[in-house]
Amino acid sequence: MTAVRTALVIGGGIAGPVTAMALRRAGIEATVHEAYPAVTEGSGVTLTLAPNGLAALDCVGAEQAVEGVGLPMRRTVVTDGRGGRIGAFPHVAVEPVTLGLWRDDLARVLREQAEARGVRIAYDKRLVDAEESDDGVLARFADGSTASADLLVGADGIRSRVRTLIDPQAPAPQVLPLLNLGGAARYAVPDADPEAMYFVFGARAFFGYWVQPDGRTAWFANVPDRRPTSYAEASRIPRQQWLHRLREVFADDVPARQVLAHTEPDGLVAIGSIESMPSVPRWHGGRMVLVGDAVHAPSPSSGQGASLAVESAVQLARCLRDHAELPAAFDAYERLRRRRVEKVLRRGRQTTSTKTVGPVGKRMMRLMMPLALRTFLNTERTLGPEQRYRIDWDALVTTELAVGSA
Repeated sequence: MTAVRTALVIGGGIAGPVTAMALRRAGIEATVHEAYPAVTEGSGVTLTLAPNGLAALDCVGAEQAVEGVGLPMRRTVVTDGRGGRIGAFPHVAVEPVTLGLWRDDLARVLREQAEARGVRIAYDKRLVDAEESDDGVLARFADGSTASADLLVGADGIRSRVRTLIDPQAPAPQVLPLLNLGGAARYAVPDADPEAMYFVFGARAFFGYWVQPDGRTAWFANVPDRRPTSYAEASRIPRQQWLHRLREVFADDVPARQVLAHTEPDGLVAIGSIESMPSVPRWHGGRMVLVGDAVHAPSPSSGQGASLAVESAVQLARCLRDHAELPAAFDAYERLRRRRVEKVLRRGRQTTSTKTVGPVGKRMMRLMMPLALRTFLNTERTLGPEQRYRIDWDALVTTELAVGSA
């Protein structure tokens, strides 16, 4: 039984509310501190939540609420920019199925679920420093306020302040040579399968989309660009300017050309360059520990960023529940998670590299796809173990680790 009774969770996105809910189930009172002054809209575009992520949400009772704002995705269709089909493959045959969601909807529902369980979310609380003592940790915020608890959890994203407090030499995110943009078009791609994600390898860039029940098309685009562009910089560029650039990039591609023609500037979000985290040497230190993108942000191409964040939130709570001392709990948490998440990080980087293939690569892809779908691209073989991963909340962590190392 843990001796920890209270926790500060830094970050109110996806990992933060789930961490707080899981901690409360483990008997630890948690408060979420979010840097932004209010609930933000338009801070993200589309994402997918894999079966393993949804199963982890079931550990905190939030799975059904999240399913209510997502669309089931049972297959992926790959095409070229001329509309020709390169291949199609079913998703892993497991329940629950992958969901396609808007990031804002997912974050909103998780906050609502956390608050319904008694979690307090404090806004406009940007962490600047933390001081540890034998009795606990004191967090200092930019507005001059402070808060204290037995431990502090950094769920504060890829530019985590908590990560640098734990280790001033911690690595920074790696910038990948692709811009990430997305939005919604008042247009439904004709004859699109409502339970399919579409990946389009266009003449100059990669385009993904799915059609929603409301007749809109949710889309994202990855445009090659070797100049690093931060989210702040991308946000300063007028949306109309981004839209003009995208319409030029995808001028020869279908259905991207049509989707973008029906996208209004206020329906577009520019994220900036795609980023992922390299291996982080220190996941915890003293009374502080990291979860989610703060410690293991994969490329969006992995389709696992949100799911891994949810898993880690739940596993951290289990480890704190089953260990009386923080060092033992944190060590168990890292042992449970590091190998799994770093395998996904590697796969995400490999998948992202395919989005920059040239004309020759696309021709080879078309020729090789039928064989690939039967061999190394077989979803059951490549993604089955990843997506069938399940957390047994009631099992003892010590037993799980002993079995895993046997």
